[in-house]
Amino acid sequence: MRKTRILYIEDEQSLGKIVSDTLERLGFDVFWESDGARVISSLENNKPDICVLDIMLPNIDGYSLCHTIRGMFPHLPVIFLTAKTETSDLVTGFEAGGTDYIKKPFSIEELIARIGNQLNLNRGIVSNAEAPDGIKIGSYTLEPGKFELCSPSGSIRLSNRDMQVLRMLHANRNRVTSRKDLLMTVWGDDSYFNSRNLDVYIRKLRSYFSEDPGIKIITLKGTGYLFLIP
Repeated sequence: MRKTRILYIEDEQSLGKIVSDTLERLGFDVFWESDGARVISSLENNKPDICVLDIMLPNIDGYSLCHTIRGMFPHLPVIFLTAKTETSDLVTGFEAGGTDYIKKPFSIEELIARIGNQLNLNRGIVSNAEAPDGIKIGSYTLEPGKFELCSPSGSIRLSNRDMQVLRMLHANRNRVTSRKDLLMTVWGDDSYFNSRNLDVYIRKLRSYFSEDPGIKIITLKGTGYLFLIP
């Protein structure tokens, strides 16, 4: 029987190691990421059954990352970890796509109980591993497993970076994707060099979708991008 796969996102090294090692000893497969830039790749490569996400991450808005995860995998349970206790913070987390939360500090027993509860609630819903590969984007179809974007006139081969940028834009479709969050999630920092690289990838994606006039990637100066899909 396949072990339950947990994507654990925590930047605090000592806590991350303790939690991941303990969960592995208890029989889980744990994919621990401390860098938001690796989260998308880990989601696609490891196909976790559940995500445990620390909201207080450096350099990136944990709520935005949670929203991206939810946009990519609609049925994936997301438990967020938070040191915040204000009701407004918890509401923001749920609005971003969290399905449960644990307040820090927490016990492993509580975490395991909440993981089990989320998995039980999620049974009967299509898991992200079983979801169909094709994602409709206007008149296009994105095939993540093949790294292909199928246009009305043919197929476009995508690079890994193309896929990461497009995945995040699509997860935030018809709403603003922060430029900083995109840079931190895909590249790991928002340096000038990476910022110019992002401009190149945005231009490429615009050219890929040029056959469908209803699809637009609008630059909002100083803010980010709006990926509009009819």
